[in-house]
Amino acid sequence: MPFARLATATTPTSHIGLGLAAVGRPGYINLGREQDLGEDRSIEALRARTHELLDAAYAQGVRYFDVARSYGRSEEFLADWLTARPDVDDVVVGSKWGYTYTAGWSTDAERHEVKDHGLATYERQRAETGELLGDRLDLYQIHSVTPDSPALTDKELHARLAEAAAGGLTVGFSTSGPAQADAIRAALAVTVEGEPLFRTVQSTYNALETSAGPALAEAHDAGLTVIVKEGMANGRLAAPHAPDTLRSVAEETGLGCDAVALALVLRQPWVGVVLSGAATLDQLASNLHAAVVDLDVDQLTRLATLVEDPRAYWERRGQLPWH
Repeated sequence: MPFARLATATTPTSHIGLGLAAVGRPGYINLGREQDLGEDRSIEALRARTHELLDAAYAQGVRYFDVARSYGRSEEFLADWLTARPDVDDVVVGSKWGYTYTAGWSTDAERHEVKDHGLATYERQRAETGELLGDRLDLYQIHSVTPDSPALTDKELHARLAEAAAGGLTVGFSTSGPAQADAIRAALAVTVEGEPLFRTVQSTYNALETSAGPALAEAHDAGLTVIVKEGMANGRLAAPHAPDTLRSVAEETGLGCDAVALALVLRQPWVGVVLSGAATLDQLASNLHAAVVDLDVDQLTRLATLVEDPRAYWERRGQLPWH
C-alpha cells in the first residue's frame, strides 16, 4: 500500500496531511474564511495559493495530499503542482468521488455539491480524476458514506472498485454525520470474493466529536489506514472561536489552539494521518506544530469535557454558512 511510505518518513510531520477542501473552490463552510482568503477568489488566485501551501507543506515533511471531485478545482491544482515538480515522487495522493461540484465557482450558489454514490457517477468521476491525476492517484475514496448509502450494498459497484484495487489503486471511504460509527462498521463488512474491499477510512474526529473513535480503532485493528478529517471542527477549534478550555491549554503549551486540537487527534493510537485544512501559510505552520505538542493527564482530562453529543455537533455543522 502507498501509505507504507508514511511509515518510513523521518520528519515529525509525516503523519499530518494537507487537505485542499478550503482552497480548491471559492466557497466553503470553515469559520473565518473571509479573512483567510480575502476578496480575490479567482481561479488563478486560488491556484497560486494552493501551490504555495503545497510547497510549504512538502518542505516541512508533509507527504499526504487530499482532494476530491467536489472540491472545485482541487484535483487540477494538485495535478499542476505535481507536473511542475517531477522530482516529487514520494507523496501519497488521495481523492474522492461521490459528490459533484455544482457551484460554478460561486460563493452564493443555491447548491454547492450534489451527492450520488451510484455506479454511473463512479465511472464518470473516475475518468475525470484519471484525466487530471493519472497514475499519481494512490487512493480513491467514496465520499461521505452514511449507513443508508447504496455504496455499502451495490455489488456491481463493489466489483468495479475491486477491479481498480487489483490494478494497484487503494480503495477507501470517508464518513460523515452522527452515525459515522455505524457506517464504518458496515463498510468493514463489505467483501469481494471473500476479501475486504476497503483499505482506508477517513472520518471526522476532533475534540468536540469523538463518537467514531471506537469504530476507527476497530478499522485500524482490521488493517485499514485511518485518516482523520475536520480535526479543527471547521474552524470552531481555532482562535478566535475556540472554547475557553482549549484556549487555556494552548496558553500552557505556548502554542496555538489549532496545534493543541490536532495534537489531541494525533495521539490516538489508531490514527494514521490527520489532515490540516489550512488556507494560509501561517495556519499551516501553526497546524504542523501539533507534531511536537505534549499534553499531560490534567490537560487531557480538561479537554475531554469539550465533547458534544454527536447529533448536536452535526446539526450545528449543517447550519454553518458557505463563505
